[in-house]
Amino acid sequence: MSTSEPTPAPSGPATRREWLAILARTPRACMKDALDTALDGTPPPEFDWLRAPDIGLAMVRGRVGGSGDAFNLGEVTVTRATLRLRVREGRAAVGIAVHMGRDKERATLAALADALLQTPAFEARMHEHLLAPLAARIAESREQKRARAAGTKVEFFTMVRGD
Repeated sequence: MSTSEPTPAPSGPATRREWLAILARTPRACMKDALDTALDGTPPPEFDWLRAPDIGLAMVRGRVGGSGDAFNLGEVTVTRATLRLRVREGRAAVGIAVHMGRDKERATLAALADALLQTPAFEARMHEHLLAPLAARIAESREQKRARAAGTKVEFFTMVRGD
């Protein structure tokens, strides 16, 4: 029997679900800068709208006590967009974006980034220059919030009395 070594896991977000989550959490200015860096001065490819950016509402659900029964908490404003890259050969990638808020340009940039991440010619550059920096930025922001919250943590303890 031959033993084969497992292939190393990719350094960045590997699944579309993971990179869509990163794109949904990234502010427009950061996404625009990262996309410009990833494209390295080349103009973005042309695309056709399947669904131009539009603004609507989505129901947010919560859980009693964080893990109990689900209930409708309220509605939030969301922007969504869907586009298809124009390609001369091969399969045309379809990019989607959905995020909270009313920023149509941000939805356009995220949908374009999603489509480029599915295109073999751009995939490596997009992972390295777009997703990796944005994921690091989100992780750093979470760590800062965690550190601020840790500063307010209170330890409660009970002293046992001897009878």
